[in-house]
Amino acid sequence: MTAARGFAAFPPQRAGARFATSWWGHAWVKAMEDTSLDHTLLRKGRAYAKTGQLGPITVSPGRLAAVAESEYDTVVRVEQLTDDAWERFLDQVAAKAGHIAALLDRDMPHDLVTAAEDAAVPLLPAVGDLEPECSCPDWGHPCKHAAALCYQASWLLDADPFVLLLLRGRGEGDLIEALQRRDAPAVPVSPGVPALVAFAAGVPPLPDPPPFEAAFTPPALEPARGVDVAALAVLAASAAGRAREILRRGRLPALTEHQDRVRLAADHDLDLGLDSAVAAWRYGGADGLDVLETAWTPPRRDLARAQALLEAGWEGEEPPPVETWRNRWTIGPLQLRYGRDGRWYPFTRRDEQWWPCGAPERDPSALIT
Repeated sequence: MTAARGFAAFPPQRAGARFATSWWGHAWVKAMEDTSLDHTLLRKGRAYAKTGQLGPITVSPGRLAAVAESEYDTVVRVEQLTDDAWERFLDQVAAKAGHIAALLDRDMPHDLVTAAEDAAVPLLPAVGDLEPECSCPDWGHPCKHAAALCYQASWLLDADPFVLLLLRGRGEGDLIEALQRRDAPAVPVSPGVPALVAFAAGVPPLPDPPPFEAAFTPPALEPARGVDVAALAVLAASAAGRAREILRRGRLPALTEHQDRVRLAADHDLDLGLDSAVAAWRYGGADGLDVLETAWTPPRRDLARAQALLEAGWEGEEPPPVETWRNRWTIGPLQLRYGRDGRWYPFTRRDEQWWPCGAPERDPSALIT
């Protein structure tokens, strides 16, 4: 049986401390927040988590537990994977050499989670997958104590994705031992082996693709009448860069003519009179440019969550007044704009206009503090 793991209580955090910096930690927090119908309890849970109101945390298969305020037993339950599901997950881990290396490096690869989902193995929780329990008199689902436990658990998940696998039923030692017991790869077939034996050996997995890091050397073009050789060199470098990204990521989003002009100016330091657009692109790509140029009305739920995050970032202090209009929130000399990618982009006043001034964050309070 997989042994439980214990973690010391988190001390009080600084104002503006963020939850879940990893993508899998974000998925954990989102599953809890999307289940909740009471943003006030979520705000209190964030405050409890940041001010160290929970005792040591115990993680065991299907169970996350702590004592809140020295008297309330708080538990969050997660469904464990079946033995068949674990075998399918191990198949996905073993199918790519980089998977186990990434896990041992405390990283959760996107493609591993996607492959596991395709094999009907849910690693990350979804809405309703986290079942909170608490001995406190609060009827919230989750109550502030269970919410605080989930928020603090995101810090554990950030540091070690094996915590998530332990909650699903097996810890690091169990997984490594199971992988070591699996059949060794098929022995390469040498010339002269009978066809039946060769076919029975199976096909070994392909190695990881090589890195695409070769520097681009622009072609040496001779000057010609009516031909801007420098512009052609820039376009060639741009095409090479886009091709390299396609090889890395499989595909790239289509860009409008305006977006492509901004991209070229940003990537190659071209003076096209697009200064603020170039700054927006460098901070957030097409999403950053859209935030600069377009105002839109986000879903109320997203705005309510952002308001709760702002309030939670100012525990013990009066939060600054916020002037809101659609996806643009102005707080003194700073304006935060909510992007369609779910991130908040900071802007500051410059030459009588709002100017992009930093990288985006999912937690708006991180940009204020």
